[in-house]
Amino acid sequence: MEQNVVQSTVTRSDNLRSIYAMLVSVAMFSMMDTAMKVLSAHYPATQVTAMRALSSLPLLCGYMLARGAFRGITRIRWPVHVLRSVLGVIMLTSFAYGLKELSLAQAYTLFFIAPTLITALSVWVLKEKVGLGQWVAIVVGLLGVLVVLRPEGSGFISLGGLAVLGAAICYALAAIVSRVLARTDSNESMMFWYLLMMACGGLAMSLSHWVALRAEDGWVLLALALSGFFGQLAITRAFSSGQASVVAPFEYSALAWGVAIDWLLWQVLPDGYTLLGATIIIASGIYLVRRESVHVEAEHP
Repeated sequence: MEQNVVQSTVTRSDNLRSIYAMLVSVAMFSMMDTAMKVLSAHYPATQVTAMRALSSLPLLCGYMLARGAFRGITRIRWPVHVLRSVLGVIMLTSFAYGLKELSLAQAYTLFFIAPTLITALSVWVLKEKVGLGQWVAIVVGLLGVLVVLRPEGSGFISLGGLAVLGAAICYALAAIVSRVLARTDSNESMMFWYLLMMACGGLAMSLSHWVALRAEDGWVLLALALSGFFGQLAITRAFSSGQASVVAPFEYSALAWGVAIDWLLWQVLPDGYTLLGATIIIASGIYLVRRESVHVEAEHP
């Protein structure tokens, strides 16, 4: 999910519409993750990755056909697309495994470290400048992760927690790769090849232990396809017409969805460590987003 910088000509009404789009995208992605969590109870994580990509491909292809977006679809930087898709396969598989072991609220809280990791990685990969305040926020965000994993150390043996952290790292790396790709390739080509390559990778990894699909899971797959597709459209709209510094913090509303869904479906509520860690990580992320806004405004008076 690439966050495009919007110039200062953005109006208040543009930002408001973008916030609504972000809230819709978060709701859609929460439904998608719920579907993945339900599926992960019956299917291997690699198969869930394949089903996630395959279920949305027909909708994306129809959307691209309607927009005439298949022209020049093969004129891309293949090695970079392959790298991004490999990271996507690892991310989705790790996240699916983590969802099997953790509640949605716990998984979201740990995954919230991704924006902080993107800021840190941008220093080495994109040669961007990060100030002292931003480094402090990065360290604070990492301390929030330690809180979620439990200060007394018991949480470190949780494979689910480590899997979600691995997914966050892969997401951050994929976001950096996406920034590089966005300089030359269209959004449609990035979405198409990402899904197609992830589907192929997920299928290749899961064929040897493929579990036959159950008829009763048909509605879950439909929900997975629709929520993933419309969530992507909504988040693209959110960042294409509004200021990232205003819109991005609303991504953290996913925690409210996670808590609500956990309670409604599994009668589970987050504990104190999860809530404290979430507060620390979210505060760190919002500071970094706001700090980036100041930096952009300084460059674009």
